Amino acid sequence: MSISKAEVVKVAHLARLAIPEERLEGYTHTISDILDLVALMNAVNTDGVLPLSNPLDAVQLLREDVVTETNQRELYQSVAPRVEDGLYLVPKVIE
Repeated sequence: MSISKAEVVKVAHLARLAIPEERLEGYTHTISDILDLVALMNAVNTDGVLPLSNPLDAVQLLREDVVTETNQRELYQSVAPRVEDGLYLVPKVIE
């Protein structure tokens, strides 16, 4: 599937990207190659293939969820200008 220069310019405008005229041909060719690859991948029969989160069947090693610090909310809020019910009160910035 090929894409025209006009389509590249339109998409670049919508994405608010400035593409210099001298690079437009290269971008058009690269995007067309990417779309050809996507079309080729879409043509592959994937019936019966389960999605993988990791192709190596590796297990993510996670650390144990343990509390490492004590709750110091009262200490931190003691220096705040305004606090109510454990929440910081800030000035309204949007009308």
